[in-house]
Amino acid sequence: MSLVTIDGETARDFDDAVYCAPEKGGYRLVVAIADVSHYVQTGDALDREAILRGNSVYFPRRVIPMLPEELSNGLCSLNPQVDRLCMVCDMHVSGSGEIGKYRFYPSVMHSQARLTYTQVAAMLAEPDGELAKSNTAIVPHLQNLYALFQKLLKARAKRGAIDFETVETQMIFTDQGKIDRIVPVVRNDAHKLIEECMLAANVCAAGYLHEHEHTVLYRIHQGPTPEKLEALREFMKEFGLQLTGEDEPQAADYSKLLKSIKGRPDAGLLQTVMLRSLRQAKYEPENIGHFGLGYDAYTHFTSPIRRYPDLLVHRAIKAVLQSKQYKPAQKWTELGVHCSMTERRADDATRDVEAWLKCFYMRDHLGSVFTGTVSSVTNFGMFVALDDLYVEGLVHISELGKDYYHFDATKHQLLGERTGQRYRLGDRVQVRVVKVDMESTKIDFVLHEIIEQSGRNADRNAGDSPVKTGKRAGGRDTHAPDEKKSAKSKNTKVKTSNKTGNKAGSKTGSKTGKKKHHG
Repeated sequence: MSLVTIDGETARDFDDAVYCAPEKGGYRLVVAIADVSHYVQTGDALDREAILRGNSVYFPRRVIPMLPEELSNGLCSLNPQVDRLCMVCDMHVSGSGEIGKYRFYPSVMHSQARLTYTQVAAMLAEPDGELAKSNTAIVPHLQNLYALFQKLLKARAKRGAIDFETVETQMIFTDQGKIDRIVPVVRNDAHKLIEECMLAANVCAAGYLHEHEHTVLYRIHQGPTPEKLEALREFMKEFGLQLTGEDEPQAADYSKLLKSIKGRPDAGLLQTVMLRSLRQAKYEPENIGHFGLGYDAYTHFTSPIRRYPDLLVHRAIKAVLQSKQYKPAQKWTELGVHCSMTERRADDATRDVEAWLKCFYMRDHLGSVFTGTVSSVTNFGMFVALDDLYVEGLVHISELGKDYYHFDATKHQLLGERTGQRYRLGDRVQVRVVKVDMESTKIDFVLHEIIEQSGRNADRNAGDSPVKTGKRAGGRDTHAPDEKKSAKSKNTKVKTSNKTGNKAGSKTGSKTGKKKHHG
């Protein structure tokens, strides 16, 4: 079977391979996943260490793997032109993109090629090009995958899955290990194609284990809390917008609102507020569905090399195939809490490393003026994400002029009591870099100029009565008493502009070229 892997240019561990062929009434989609469970047995030394780590951590220029590299990059990795053990999800997908019958089985696979997203996108765009001509045996299978992808996209839209448009970034380094530049990562159809194939396999894994009443760690994502929902609706009213769904909106309601704001000049602001209204995805043995993706049941099956929950799912599926029950080394509830924690820990560690590198990078730009967007507003100031550089820093409230500012968390703004001057999420500003603190990994800006204000015109706010919620600070006062706590929760440390809070489940972003499947 012409299975191939499709990953980023810098990937070294290959979890998944795909194959597609047309068949009566639709397509046959085969997703083959590395069989880590054959090598890592419950309770052995490898397993105990894998539990402690929980997942691989992808830093710029370095990976801390969950498993030894002999496994993650060697025996388990679906490298090209070698036999590898795998677990297969073999599906029939209808012409409308709906998954019908499916089955799981262990197998041996032989990857026909290690392809990159860039290569696949090029071959699909130019089937008569030089790259396609040098891979004539593979191109028809890629075209089948792309045809199926179009069907899956329609099913996704029908399901109402939320699709936020975020900007992923990648650091380009010099030979000396210093950041040369930070560039946006453009997601092409090859990225999306693989993502849809992985989503399909994950849904089947959840359905299979649910059907056989076997406990497992589901990937759950809850809708907004009543408080956040009310705040979101109040904010949207100012723009003449409405989130449907009453007290229990669904993913389709969010998608409908997202479509209605597409193309608006303030679309970025509105999307950010919507994204921040959602909760963080996590692992739990109790299935309550995945709000963001619009699934009744969802789990992680496709990355056992780098995520421990996926390894547990593989073991559970193998147990069901043998008419057994899998019992992990710890209680399922404890494992869910632990794996959710290690995921957040890895994200925090990656942000800390990126923050230090960006501070080192910005030391060369002290005194420079840049244009950016207000990416977060707090009771002690506002964070500004710089265009092109994808670096974020703080304009402290004491730098906003001689006025007292009231912080309104619902409206994401600071409002001057005397002047009526407003600073709001999404405002376009120019700032000057005044301080880079390597020890605390913080960057400080001062406001240079307001270019454009989001939402309503600032002049219309001059007559508004000051907002009485939140804390009051201003002038040359010292930092708010809870700044350290707030700064930590709001990522005071410099970060990339796409880190706008929860990833609707997830995290959903690539790190150093390694893909992270949605959800």
